[in-house]
Amino acid sequence: MGLNNILYDLRIEQGLSQKQLAEAIGVSQSTIAKIEVNRNEATASTVRKLAKYFQVSADYLLGLEDEFGTETADGTERT
Repeated sequence: MGLNNILYDLRIEQGLSQKQLAEAIGVSQSTIAKIEVNRNEATASTVRKLAKYFQVSADYLLGLEDEFGTETADGTERT
């Protein structure tokens, strides 16, 4: 699972619109939308902001570890 899917799931679990999340972390709504549809990659700065906002690790957002902090197989994205 990639950042786009993880971000979407976290946002929906929190009951947030793209606009609400964007305002909360200081980016544009289109930035969130483009990440969620996998049109653009998130910058390191945006990944940091998202990790801090959702209180998860950057590795979790990037699909390098699961929700329990366990590294995924071969350090690759989960499928």
